[in-house]
Amino acid sequence: MPEPGVQPVEVEKLLSGLEPAMVELYVNSGADGFGLSPEQFSALIDEVAAKSLPATSPLPAKIEFSKTLRLEDLVLARACVAGNERAWEVFLLRYREKLYDIARQITREDSAGRELADSVYADLYGTRMREGNRVSRLNYYGGRGSLDGWLRTVLAQEFVNTYRKQRRTVSLDEESEEGVQFAAAVSEPVVAADPRLANAIDEALRSLAAEERFVLASYFLDGRTLAQIARALSVHESTISRKIEKLTKALRKQIGKNLVRQGMSRRQAEEALTADVRDLAVDIRASLAQDSVAATFSEKGAKASEGGG
Repeated sequence: MPEPGVQPVEVEKLLSGLEPAMVELYVNSGADGFGLSPEQFSALIDEVAAKSLPATSPLPAKIEFSKTLRLEDLVLARACVAGNERAWEVFLLRYREKLYDIARQITREDSAGRELADSVYADLYGTRMREGNRVSRLNYYGGRGSLDGWLRTVLAQEFVNTYRKQRRTVSLDEESEEGVQFAAAVSEPVVAADPRLANAIDEALRSLAAEERFVLASYFLDGRTLAQIARALSVHESTISRKIEKLTKALRKQIGKNLVRQGMSRRQAEEALTADVRDLAVDIRASLAQDSVAATFSEKGAKASEGGG
């Protein structure tokens, strides 16, 4: 039921001024159950669409774009940002324990996992104020992928940020586990991602050298440790660690360039890069196919033999 202030009669009156397709989106999203008026829902659609569509896009284009979004998740997130109590009850019921489970998987330690989850939850709830409004991290969720997947990414990124701040060395097992989190298998059909993003990722991955593709596939897809990859390439594991960090940064930059070349603005490209990798229609393993790795190892072996001779 709508909260006080958004009465059923008012909702019905506001709905009468919307396009039938927009009314259907509003009703299916469950927005009225969180006190979100049709006018506020329409404004939310305009805000999200503005990050991906040209400013002059007609309403039908915005409606078609909206059909690719996880509207129920988006409405829940924005209702939480607005401080709707029922929205927070639903969020906690769906995601509180899941946040702890994912955090424990990332940190591989119960107390550290709980600390990580609590830290992220505080950011999601919004403990800081700006101009009288609570600053919630949920405001950055744009509905392009599942809220579940977005939360996984937020937890993983927070863990990486904490690790960098502490300037400490983590074990190979922890680093391997961290990599596995980003390589989680797709569990449901893709519905939301812009096909240009998949094309940009595929192009960037295929442009890498064979050895670079081997390193990324081994670490993120096959779950090998830094030490195992280092032994395969006859280098120190710290070299592999630096290479992975350098490659991931370079890939993000190249994917952004590819998106701009395909017609996106820089802002649209940045927004697209926040999508959950599990919601993309791209076969990462195929893009990283090692068609010339054997030759790379043969050359290394030959050089080693020459050096030994």
